[in-house]
This record gives sequence, C-alpha cells and structure tokens, in this order.
Amino acid sequence: MPLTTRAFGSTGITTTAIGFGAWAIGGTWGEVTEADAKATLNATLDAGVTFLDTADVYGDGRSERLIRDVLDSRTGPRPFVATKAGRRLDPHQAQGYTKDNLTAFVDRSRDNLGMDQLDLLQLHCPPTEVYYDPAVFHALDALVEEGKIARYGVSVEKVEEGLKAIAFPDVASVQIIYNIFRQRPAALFLAEAQRRGVAVIARVPLASGVLTGKMTRETAFADDDHRSFNRDGAAFDKGETFSGVPYDVALAAVEEIRPLVPGGATMAQMALRWILMNEAVSVVIPGARRPDQSQANADADALAPLPDETMEKLREIYETRIAPHVHQLW
Repeated sequence: MPLTTRAFGSTGITTTAIGFGAWAIGGTWGEVTEADAKATLNATLDAGVTFLDTADVYGDGRSERLIRDVLDSRTGPRPFVATKAGRRLDPHQAQGYTKDNLTAFVDRSRDNLGMDQLDLLQLHCPPTEVYYDPAVFHALDALVEEGKIARYGVSVEKVEEGLKAIAFPDVASVQIIYNIFRQRPAALFLAEAQRRGVAVIARVPLASGVLTGKMTRETAFADDDHRSFNRDGAAFDKGETFSGVPYDVALAAVEEIRPLVPGGATMAQMALRWILMNEAVSVVIPGARRPDQSQANADADALAPLPDETMEKLREIYETRIAPHVHQLW
C-alpha cells in the first residue's frame, strides 16, 4: 500500500509524510559501511519513501555521494532530495554567508549529488544574525534565478529563528526539531508556518534514538558518535543530541511513555505518529543505519491516529519531566 503523502508547503510538490534523514549514514553516529548505507537507502526507496534529507557536512559529502550512487543505480521516479549548506564555514560565522561562499557550497553539493539543480537548499542552522540579514536571502534568490537551486529553506535550532525566517517571502521550508521531547514548536510556530504555506520538516524525531525505547544506562556509544561527545554541546548545539534532554531524564521519561505504545507498534513508530498528528508537519525525517530500521520507520505510516488520552498523557510527561530542561532554550 502506498505511503501517505502530504503537500510540501505551497511549492506544488507532494512527498511522503515519512522521509529519510541521511545524517547517520554520513558520519558522527558510529561506523556505517558503504554497503550498509546503500542497502539502507535502497530499502528506504523500496518502501516508497520519496523525501531524502542530507547535508554537505554529513561525512564531508559522503552522505550526498551515497545518495547519488544509489539513485544512479535505480530506475523509476526520482525522490525529492533536500540538502544543506553553511556548516563548512570555519569559523562558522554569520559574515561567511556570502553569495560567493553559498555558490561554492551549492556547486559542491551539485557535484556530490549528481544534480544540475538542487531540489531544495537549506541554510544549515546558521548563526541567529543570518535571519536578520536580507542580503543572505537575496543571494539565495540569485541562486534560484541562476537555476542552481529550485528553491530554498532553512534549518533552525530555535523557534524564534523559524518565525523570523518565514518572514522572508521565498523561504519554502523550515526544518526544526519537533518530537515528544521538543513540543514547543506546536505552541505557535507550526500554525504560523502552515498559515504562510511554508513546509515543515521535522528532524530528530526519535531524540537521537532514545525514543525507540531500546536504550539503557548501560548502552555504549562509539567515540565518534555524537551521543558520546556532544551531550553538552562540545561540537555543535546540544539540542541535536537527545534533543537536549539529559540522558538520565530522557530514560526515566521513556519508562512513563512505554505503557502508552499501541499494541503491535514500536515506541519509535508511535513517536513518528505523534509528530504526524500535527497537520502542519509536511514530512518527518527519521534516520536509519540498517534496512530493517528504515522499513520499520516507513511502517509507522500505517499506524492509526493516537487517541486523545494518549496525546494528553504525552503532553503531561513533557510538561512535568522534559520541559524544564528544554522548553525555554529552543
């Protein structure tokens, strides 16, 4: 049975509501072999997923190149591929978001992906000042006019950044962390994005895997896994790791969530269904490192809507256990 689709904002494009986040196959999630990465991508596409999200810094371009190789090996309709740029800047500062630098990043991603024109280029969690600089968005407009990108969006850390970004009329999409542990976007941002016809890409849907319900205090993470080295934000915003929730707090909350999982479903599938309960979300992008994980994510599409009482209980768990740690930070 085909996967459920949703409009990608007001772009005229429709994608599956469940997409694929290609960070884990690129790097900083422990080792993933090229064979496993390609098998996972193929399983994703075989399941009917039509939206892939990557970035130029995921494995220094490895993720983009893996997607290119897999798409080159397949026939049939091509999925929508979103990538990101900006984090290659060193230092990563607002003044680096120039037309020349963005053009260089775009050209590199076009080569990596084997695409003459990128489907969607997203600014990759730039410094907040970027959202107050119209010149950056004029540069993106120029890249559209030149035919190098079809459209552009932003990937943000903070709700406030998302609200500022969608004030620019040609921002097609906003990628934001939205999950059971990060519920603040639903208070204002999601409705405003929907009102303006802006697509919303929900990332980190499983809170770096803790919302699978499979992790314990004894779970070991590889040294090159951000869940080892970035819990306090040593490498990038700590909100990207376990959604910014202290690991022990997250584990305790998971135990309260466990009895709410519908029969026949996994906690991960329930977590994905929770996100899609909000119609303002265009696509959710869980990652995977193995084909079975990718198939299980796609299978969440068939899960029935969550009952009101489950939604209310999940809100209460967030407000009592999680919100004090994250709500005002992002």
